[in-house]
Amino acid sequence: MSTRMLVAPVPQSSGHPAAEVAHRDLISIQDLLPEEVRALLDLTALIKARPADFRGALSGKQVVMFFEKPSLRTRLTFEAGLSSLGGQAIFVDQTRSRLDERESLSDIARNLERWVDCVILRTFEHSTITGIAEHASIPVINALSDLEHPCQALADFFTLEEKFDDIAKVTLAYVGDGNNMSHSLMLLAASLGAKIRVATPKGYEPLAEVVAAAKKIAAKTGAKITITNDPVAAVTGADAIYTDVWASMGQEEEAQQRAQIFEPFQVDEELMSHAADHALFMHCLPAHRGDEVTDAVIDSPQSVVFDQAENRLHIQKAILLMLLGGGLRRFRPRSTNA
Repeated sequence: MSTRMLVAPVPQSSGHPAAEVAHRDLISIQDLLPEEVRALLDLTALIKARPADFRGALSGKQVVMFFEKPSLRTRLTFEAGLSSLGGQAIFVDQTRSRLDERESLSDIARNLERWVDCVILRTFEHSTITGIAEHASIPVINALSDLEHPCQALADFFTLEEKFDDIAKVTLAYVGDGNNMSHSLMLLAASLGAKIRVATPKGYEPLAEVVAAAKKIAAKTGAKITITNDPVAAVTGADAIYTDVWASMGQEEEAQQRAQIFEPFQVDEELMSHAADHALFMHCLPAHRGDEVTDAVIDSPQSVVFDQAENRLHIQKAILLMLLGGGLRRFRPRSTNA
């Protein structure tokens, strides 16, 4: 596998979107061309509607999951999803030590490629994932790193498409920390031609390199990327409001300081009132109730946080099918010649 940079090069497509993704990595949203993102979302819709059609599609496939961080949704949806496709997931708990503590990433990768069909990694450092991908000849999936959370973002935009149908007409407002979640949401909005406004406190904006990459994609798709320090400006008229924890895993020592800085960015009923009347509330979970979001918002009829969580299962089944090449003959993507 090729070495990964902070901002990945755009892959070149030469054929059927679903077939082209087979045997590649999913480390960043940038690993997928816009038409491949479209094909993945269409496949997800088919899997969700007709799960029985895909039973046994990955029979005999084995996937190993190394998690340096605790997980509920990511672990269970990958395990349940792969099991329903006929494959087997092997979980390795790395929460007490980093993956490369005992031996080099290159040695680990060269072992894994001889035993299993795919590696799923949930790590602190993005370089851990790129290090495995550089040396492994099998697909590597980013199940969360400090740079991106692509599987979650894909489930989120699938959820938005279920609710609004035409994603190109949707304006998503992200309010909070310019973290891995904001990065993947920006890149995915750019690929799908959507509009996203990211509002953070000064000094907590998304990485400039990722913003530049998203805007480069947006220039081709018609998407609009806006970065601001004003949460009200971001949410005004928006179709969906998204937030995440103010202090991610590994930032616990900053939690008290961040709570003071981020307080004006709390998603409460007053902030939601500036959005469109039909606006949805979104969160990748787990939520710190009373910090980034109030109970009144996350428990309201506008909240789709559990729809997002459910769709992690369906999107990850589609990711596994596309990367491992199983069951694609069942899939007919919608035309990309719009």
